[in-house]
Amino acid sequence: MALTAGIVGLPNVGKSTLFNAITQAGAESANYPFCTIDPNVGIVEVPDHRLQKLTELVKPKKTVPTAFEFTDIAGIVKGASKGEGLGNKFLSHIRQVDAICQVVRCFSDDNITHVSGKVNPIDDIEVINLELILADLESVDKRIDRVGKMAKQKDKGAVAEHEILVALKEALEEEKPARSVEFTEEQQKIVKGMHLLTAKPTLYVANVSEDEVANAADNEYVQQVREYAAKENAEVIVICAKIEEEIAELEGEEKEMFLSELGIEESGLDQLIRASYNLLGLATYFTAGVQEVRAWTFRKGMKAPQCAGVIHTDFERGFIRAEIVSYNDLLEAGSHSAAKDAGKVRLEGKEYIVNDGDVIHFRFNV
Repeated sequence: MALTAGIVGLPNVGKSTLFNAITQAGAESANYPFCTIDPNVGIVEVPDHRLQKLTELVKPKKTVPTAFEFTDIAGIVKGASKGEGLGNKFLSHIRQVDAICQVVRCFSDDNITHVSGKVNPIDDIEVINLELILADLESVDKRIDRVGKMAKQKDKGAVAEHEILVALKEALEEEKPARSVEFTEEQQKIVKGMHLLTAKPTLYVANVSEDEVANAADNEYVQQVREYAAKENAEVIVICAKIEEEIAELEGEEKEMFLSELGIEESGLDQLIRASYNLLGLATYFTAGVQEVRAWTFRKGMKAPQCAGVIHTDFERGFIRAEIVSYNDLLEAGSHSAAKDAGKVRLEGKEYIVNDGDVIHFRFNV
């Protein structure tokens, strides 16, 4: 599923260092603003312990994880909505992503310049959020003028959209993001079509120093970010981008030992990838056979034929049934045949809503 999370932030907060760690794609990282001008895109594997367990159980010829896409977007500065820095270009890049991961500097370092001269994570967050709000407000104002004329002519669609636009304008003028406004399911579809920056789901990434990563809860800056995020029900992931870049070069036991030495159970990157994946309402189902054990991404709420279509359009077009066993039931049984004997394998039709962790064999005919 071609969905992407954009990594945004002020210049020199650790964005590109984090992106390098995520993708090992080598985006230029330098101690000056705008070193990243064109957005970098990288594909990462979604960490999932279930895939390894299924591999041990089935012993396939190959194992294929599911993937997720991150886009590294150049640093935003105050006035971006008015074209300051490389503002208009950057805002257009943000418009193209599905979710936002906002990196916030939560460390002090005299050797790394801060664009505003001091470390203040809440100011940093508010600078970016305000620029996105101002850009959205401009878009909404333009749309109100156009839709308002049609609404006066009693056009039903225009009347419905005008009502939404007015509600959005009120929120944006109060410096609240579009995602803070409650709409019905039908209204949400209209809002989605507007591609507003502040309507995108957002999480905050608190970037701490190497010395503080194991005790991030004691970091005053991190506490401030958590309090801010809580007001909008947003998640906060704590990482040390510099350490994550080092971890990204390690594998297996070497990686586990390094994390253990740092007093960390799981890398920040793994947490970030999963959190971004969940932020977009994504989930994973599996196919498991001797040829291949594979993880597949789907949107929560999708029905069996749609999920079959993730593999191939022919699977959806010729869908007959889905043979399903949950990951937990399969693991407990020890094999597919044992799960079947225990009555844990079932056949589901076109209306079945697929669950995260379902292990599926699709029956189809074209």
